[in-house]
Amino acid sequence: MTAPDVHEDVRDRPPVTERRLHPITPFRRAWAPVAVLIGWAVHDPDQAQRQLTRLTTTTLLIGLAVLLPAAALYGFLTWWFTHFAVTGTELRIRTGLLFRRTAHIRLERIQAIDVTQPLLARVAGVAKLKLDVIGADKKDELAFLGADEARVLRAELLARAAGFAPETAHEVGEAPSRRMVRVPPGVLAVSLLLTGATWGWLVVACVAVPLLWTATHSLWTVLAAAVPMLGAAGASSVGRFVTEYDWTLGESPDGLRIDHGLLDRAHETVPPGRVQTVRLVEPLLWRRRGWVRVELDVAGSSNSLLLPVAPRELAESVVARVLPGVSVPPPEALVRPPRRARWCVPVWWRGYGLTVTDAVFAARHGLLRRSLSLVPHAKVQSVRLVQGPWQRARGVADVHVDTGANKSVTARLRDATEAASLLRAQAERSRTGRRDARPDRWMA
Repeated sequence: MTAPDVHEDVRDRPPVTERRLHPITPFRRAWAPVAVLIGWAVHDPDQAQRQLTRLTTTTLLIGLAVLLPAAALYGFLTWWFTHFAVTGTELRIRTGLLFRRTAHIRLERIQAIDVTQPLLARVAGVAKLKLDVIGADKKDELAFLGADEARVLRAELLARAAGFAPETAHEVGEAPSRRMVRVPPGVLAVSLLLTGATWGWLVVACVAVPLLWTATHSLWTVLAAAVPMLGAAGASSVGRFVTEYDWTLGESPDGLRIDHGLLDRAHETVPPGRVQTVRLVEPLLWRRRGWVRVELDVAGSSNSLLLPVAPRELAESVVARVLPGVSVPPPEALVRPPRRARWCVPVWWRGYGLTVTDAVFAARHGLLRRSLSLVPHAKVQSVRLVQGPWQRARGVADVHVDTGANKSVTARLRDATEAASLLRAQAERSRTGRRDARPDRWMA
C-alpha cells in the first residue's frame, strides 16, 4: 500500500463524536464534598459535636453559602470534563479536570453490559451502564445516561462486540429475550425465612444483649453490640428480599438476562461461554420443599447469582442452558470419602461427595447447607493434589481444580490412590475438553 493510499484511508474515516452524560449527573456528583464531611462526622462524632456547638448561626450560614456553591461547581466541572465516544474499535471514556484519564475499552473484550437504575435514577428517568471487560479488575461505568439512550448504547456495544460492522450495529438493536423463570415474591419471602443465617443472628442477639446488659449496665455498649447483629439479620432477610425481588431470568442470543430489584432495578447479563462454575446450594430447611439456590462463578465478572430460589427440577433445566451438554448428577451418584476420613473431619465428612462424568467435575460439601459445585472439564485451568501430615497418616488427600474465575473447587478427603489417579485423569480430561470446546461467541 502506498503512502497516498494511507492518507486517503485516514481522511475517509468517519469523525469520532464525543458525547456527554445526562445533565442530571452533576447533581449526583455534587454530593461528593458533602459525603466527605458526613464521613468525617461519623468517623469522629465527638469532635464533630464539639465543632458544631462552637458554630454560631452566622458562621453556619456562611459555611453553607460556601459549601453548597462549591459542591455544585464540583459536580458541574466533573460532568463537563467527562466525555465518551464509540470508535471503530473501542469505547473511549475521558474524565478529569486537573489529572486527565482516558479509558480505552476494546469492543471485542466487552463480555457483559449491565443496566442499573437506583430508586432516584428511576424517578429521574436515567440509568447507569456497567461494563464487564475481560482482564479488568472492576467494572467501568457510564453514570448517568437517559434510560432510552442507555438501552440503545448497550445494544450497539453488544452488537459491535459480537462482530457486527459499525454501519449495521445501529440496525441490530437489542436482541430479543425469552423469559425462562420468574421467582414469585411470596416464594422468595418464605425461602428467606427458612434460611438459617437470619434466625442465627436473631438468636445470638437475644442471648448476647441480656448478657451484656447484666455485665455492663451500659446502654451504649448494648447498642454497639445489638445494632450490628440486627443489621446482619436484616441484611440476610429484608436486604436480600429488596435486592432479589421480582427476580426474572430470560434467555437471549447475547446471554442470560437477569432483571431484579424492588427499589433499585438491575438488568444484568451472564455472557455465554464465560461461566466457569455452577453451584446448587441447598439449605437444610429448603430440602422438604425441594428448593435450591443457583450461584455462578463467571470469568471477569462480578455476577454471582443466577436464581435465588427455585424447584430443583427447574434449576437443573436452567443449568443445562448455562452449561450445554452438562446434566446435574443425582445425589446417589456422589461417592462419599472412605470411613477413615472421619478421623480428619468428624461428622462433617459425611457431607463430602464426588463424581466425575464425561462433561463435568462435580464436588459436594456441607452437611446442613449442602453445596454441589459443577465445573465443566473445558473450564479447568489446573489441577492440584494437597495432602497434609494428618491426611497422609490416614491415607486421604484433597484434589483442587482451579478455574478461569480465580476460584477453586475441592474434592475433600478422597482415598490417596484415588486422588492420584483423579489428578492424572482430570488433567487429561481438561486438555481434551479445551480442545473440543466450542468458541465463545455472542449473538450466534
